[in-house]
Amino acid sequence: MSQCQEILQSQSGDSPPRLSIEDALVLYQEANLTELMHVASIHRRLRVPGNHVTYLVDRNVNYTNVCTINCQFCSFYRPPGHPETYLQTVDQISERITQLEEIGGSRILMQGGVHPDLVLEWYTDLIRELRIRHPSIDLDCFSPIEIEGISDICGLSTNQVLEELRAAGMHGLPGGGAEMLVDEVRLDISPKKGSSENWLQVMREAQELGLTTSATNVIGFGETNLHRLEHMGKVRELQDEALSRGSVGFTSFISWPVMLENNTLGRRERGTNKYTLGAGSNEYLRHVAISRLFFDNIEHIQASWPTMGTKIAQMALFAGADDIGSTMMEENVVSSSGTTKTSASERELQLIVSRAGFVPVKRDSDYNLLDTETIDEEVISPPPIQPN
Repeated sequence: MSQCQEILQSQSGDSPPRLSIEDALVLYQEANLTELMHVASIHRRLRVPGNHVTYLVDRNVNYTNVCTINCQFCSFYRPPGHPETYLQTVDQISERITQLEEIGGSRILMQGGVHPDLVLEWYTDLIRELRIRHPSIDLDCFSPIEIEGISDICGLSTNQVLEELRAAGMHGLPGGGAEMLVDEVRLDISPKKGSSENWLQVMREAQELGLTTSATNVIGFGETNLHRLEHMGKVRELQDEALSRGSVGFTSFISWPVMLENNTLGRRERGTNKYTLGAGSNEYLRHVAISRLFFDNIEHIQASWPTMGTKIAQMALFAGADDIGSTMMEENVVSSSGTTKTSASERELQLIVSRAGFVPVKRDSDYNLLDTETIDEEVISPPPIQPN
């Protein structure tokens, strides 16, 4: 029996051992994708029993496109002074949230860029006003790099900034900006964004304050498989810290491939990066499956329909994912770099799940299950074959 087969066999039982980075690398390089997905499905049912797949009714709000970080892979940002810059008002943001409330949504994910002219009071006043106008909506806002930017402008520590935002009514800190938590890679694709430890430290502080957090991973920058596993290793280590304190830590892990249209990274190497970087469906599904095996301490693995399409997202449900993501309603960051479908109705998400043979269940941003209107029985496919 090969080393790869021995690792897969050891991971197939009811109490599989923690997967090391070394063994995960063997699986990345050698495992048959079908066998890998099968074992990941076993892990999924150990972590999340049953046949349901969750989804979230929410809205993305990109409050500004002004940013000074200039990430190589970002097509969304505009530097200060550019004629295409914008900054939304409280009323404009509130109108978008009202539209979310009208369809029964429960969360906004609000992120922008590192704006050099916005002081801390601008953010806290915004959160406080939105909390008053929309008390039933969870406000998951900003990203670690935005928190660092606010900290630099106001002269407070990132922990103090997070305390002020939480006091104003912020519910969570999304995991954007992680991309690849390997400094060698970060220095190439986003040299102004700071080290991986900066991202981890802000997330650590957010978790200590009880804010809802998630972890993300973007692949396809030209990094190695070992780089990807080093990223996951740092996330897993921070999650161990959180759990040891009695905190929830990261609610989920979400990965997707970098989009390369209309950005500097795609134009590098005389434009060939657009064709040689990124990740296809096989590579993406392998990454999802390994993330399910690797994260014995993060309960939920999310499939990415905006970047991979609904069919591959359905396949990801057989590779260990237990969540199909959210409605989003609008998306301006990743779509600027090449995606075409940037929103889905609740009905669409239910059909994506049910036609893959699973039962869709609505959730909130903390993964509490909510009442879900039942889909017509005739559109529900037979349940998938259960692993032995």
